[in-house]
Amino acid sequence: ELILMPALVARLRAQAPGIRLRMTPFGNDLAETGVISGTTAMVLGRIVDPPDNLVVQHLMDDGLACVVRRNHPDVDRAISREQYESLKHVNVLPPGRIRAGVFQALGKQNLKRDVAVSVTHFLAVPEMIAVTDYCATLPILICRGLERDPRLKVLPAPVDLGTFPVELGWHVRYRDDPAHRWLRAAVIDTARSISESSGV
Repeated sequence: ELILMPALVARLRAQAPGIRLRMTPFGNDLAETGVISGTTAMVLGRIVDPPDNLVVQHLMDDGLACVVRRNHPDVDRAISREQYESLKHVNVLPPGRIRAGVFQALGKQNLKRDVAVSVTHFLAVPEMIAVTDYCATLPILICRGLERDPRLKVLPAPVDLGTFPVELGWHVRYRDDPAHRWLRAAVIDTARSISESSGV
């Protein structure tokens, strides 16, 4: 999201300067997004159990990585399972389903986290990590954006936490709408470019 949305906006600004976008958080309740009724053009994220009137297209798979401050006293170029479990963690409580995905991934590997603080948006994480010895476990695509912050370093998770899908969903009534098809193609192509350049 942190990489995909800015890249998409830049692309749309270049191709359709007059376009107006409204982006809202994708919560657990698809009905609240307006995509089921068709009042919202599309939804982007992890779509679980979509209703029959929603068309879902897989965009890419993402994984999880760890972020700590660059001069962390205990973590160098890798983080061990023991280090991970002994550190304090920043937990992100986004409105979407990534939260459940992180907990499930950690649970499958029986990996424990000592959560010191929870924040409601990924944008709060860099500031929290930069001034503490905490660790955050985030989607790799978000970590790719955080790698540009000289205060932080991104490391592979200590164990394989698997992958999760990033999907695009829209109401079936928009299937053949020319403008909607154009917008979907722009989203899909942007996601593909980011996925290829990030190696996700």
